[in-house]
Amino acid sequence: MFSRLSDKLQDVFKNIRGQGRISEANIADALREIRLALLDADVDYQVAKDFIARVKEKALGEEVLRSITPGQQIVKIFHEELQALLGGDAAPLHLDAPARILVVGLNGAGKTTSSAKLARLLKAQGKAPLLLACDLQRPAAIDQLDVLGRQIEVPVFRPAPGSTDVLAVAAEGLKWCATQNGNVQIFDTAGRQDLDGPLLDELRALRDALQPREILLVCDAATGQQAVGVAQRFHEALGLTGLVLTKLDGDARGGAALSLRSVTGQPIKFAGVGEKIDQFEVFHPDRLAGRILGMGDVVSLVEKAAEAISEVDARRMEEKLRTARFDLNDFLQQFKMIRRMGPLENLLGMIPGMDKMKGASVDEKQLKRVEAIILSMTPAERGRPDILNARRRQRIARGSGVSVSEVNNLVLRFNQMRKMMKNMGSMKKLMARAGGPNPFGSSGLPKGFR
Repeated sequence: MFSRLSDKLQDVFKNIRGQGRISEANIADALREIRLALLDADVDYQVAKDFIARVKEKALGEEVLRSITPGQQIVKIFHEELQALLGGDAAPLHLDAPARILVVGLNGAGKTTSSAKLARLLKAQGKAPLLLACDLQRPAAIDQLDVLGRQIEVPVFRPAPGSTDVLAVAAEGLKWCATQNGNVQIFDTAGRQDLDGPLLDELRALRDALQPREILLVCDAATGQQAVGVAQRFHEALGLTGLVLTKLDGDARGGAALSLRSVTGQPIKFAGVGEKIDQFEVFHPDRLAGRILGMGDVVSLVEKAAEAISEVDARRMEEKLRTARFDLNDFLQQFKMIRRMGPLENLLGMIPGMDKMKGASVDEKQLKRVEAIILSMTPAERGRPDILNARRRQRIARGSGVSVSEVNNLVLRFNQMRKMMKNMGSMKKLMARAGGPNPFGSSGLPKGFR
């Protein structure tokens, strides 16, 4: 989402770093470009103005201007202020008993899906969430929540058919909760196409009846400044405790994410980064600030890897790589493990400096073609790639819907990788016999690549 803003900011910072000396004139020019970039990204005008003023005040300090690396100092200041603008540190949920979460928002923002995603995340953290359907305006929302609840194996309370009194439904829901073994109650509420009086009156009554610990507003990041206005009105009416920003994987300009905290005074607690039920994460302002500035987000990358890849699988794969027993079955398994971590474009954005590599974009269609080629092979062919003669390759090409040259290229790249791993293993053994230092360390990988 922030690729356009990120590119513009990095161009400005590259220019600053290239200056022999930093002066007030240099800084003024840079901040003018940054302000325009923020406004172009749909950041609220007053938020952008105040942000630039804070950065300018710090950047013009004598300590910065006389620094050995003034350009780097200004980037550091910008990163710190951007992190503060986004909320500083990750804000946890308040789940003291009775742990009730009221999920509110307009139609289409993703309330029902976000409620289920939040339940899944809390379950993974060791909680026992319960989902309660209180959207009586959109009957499909009840069925949707029920389906998602079964998918993540979380109990769902369904109101009686034809129910119209949301307070009565909430009371029945609380009685149902008492019969369950849950310790967090998530209430999915009704929305409207527009923010109107009846909706807010209904939500205020529900809030007063439930006394929730958390009132989370689900905002669609793709709606830009509209999301900021909606958040203001919801906060004034209900007293929000946090925000959930959805569709952060889209191609909108992203200014809402940079404006919401400042305008409402409430933290963004979670972010939806995809349509799948597991593409939902705790919002970390410092990590997003790093991504926007092209610094990557290695911590999130490691967390995703730990969640998607078990330690047993990782050790087994390392052993196969080290002993050059890696075959196309292993290649396919490794491919699937990486795909479980999410869209590869998102993963590349977490690697520092990778965004600067213009050729680093990933063609998901091409990756699917590679997977189709391997799946079109027999188990014997995947286990012994050496038997892939011309006739077999032609059959595989027909089965996967690709050209023979694509099959040949995949096999060639695989053989090159396997040869490289074999050479590394041979070098390790040779150094061990000679009694010299092992350049590959205990992992079998070159030092500096672990």
